Amino acid sequence: MNNLAYRHLLAFIQVAEHGSFTHAAEFMHVTQSTLTATIKQLESQVGIQLFDRTTRRVSLTEAGERFLPVALQLVSDFDTAIEDLQASSQQQRGHVAVAGSSSMLTQLLPAIICRYREDYPKINVTLIETGASGIEEAVLSNRASFGIGGNHSNSPDLTYQPILRDRYGVVMREDDPLCAQKEVDWTQLQARRLAMLSQDNGIRLQLEWLLASNDIPLLLDSAVIEANTPTTLASLVRHGAGLTLLPALAATTPAFVGLVFRPLSAHLERELNVILRRGRSLSPAGEELLIRCQTHCRTTTLPNHVARI
Repeated sequence: MNNLAYRHLLAFIQVAEHGSFTHAAEFMHVTQSTLTATIKQLESQVGIQLFDRTTRRVSLTEAGERFLPVALQLVSDFDTAIEDLQASSQQQRGHVAVAGSSSMLTQLLPAIICRYREDYPKINVTLIETGASGIEEAVLSNRASFGIGGNHSNSPDLTYQPILRDRYGVVMREDDPLCAQKEVDWTQLQARRLAMLSQDNGIRLQLEWLLASNDIPLLLDSAVIEANTPTTLASLVRHGAGLTLLPALAATTPAFVGLVFRPLSAHLERELNVILRRGRSLSPAGEELLIRCQTHCRTTTLPNHVARI
């Protein structure tokens, strides 16, 4: 069966529809002897006669009658698959999924996605909002074409291309005395109540690593309240639960409107990367969206305390 090909199915269908080798050969622009040989190869491979041949006409056998709708479906499916591939290569159809944190998806990607959809209206785009570990998992499992986020696990199966540097700082209410300062020293936080993201959150984990690496003895475990999402955290700060520590980009999302961000005097930064699965090629649609994301990050006006790499 390995020797059967698309041409055998096409030849079978044309002979069946024309009821004549001569007319089918003319339609396919091949010689009658070539077409006859192709049908004989097909019948030899399947081990059964598909046509009854007389000097006047060619008709399907019972086996040929059963096989005709199957052959038609196979050819139709093949043609559709090829058309889809060609449409994808020309970015006429397709699907792209991007995984990122809420700060990336709300601050940097919406403008890119809107322009991309205007240029390629038949490309479906999915945004997967998740944390650092979720971004990596989405790329590894192929649920996302690529991700934008921190290096959570330094996975050997992923590549990390740095694009932005994001400075950590303190988020507080407008009536907090620390708002009068341009920067906040970590020692000023030791006696303050802290509301923090939960201990399994990528932002929290990276901050703890940065504090330890810089020998800053600020104990985040003393936080009286922990939240799973930045949105909940913003509400807690707004209602006086305490101060919080976040990267600048996360602190400029809509949830934090009305709150004040001041960078830490200790220059603590996280690195944001384009995350790709090692050895996996992007589709043309995915490649185009990635290029637009990278270009946007290089050219757009960034929030304060967010820098290009």
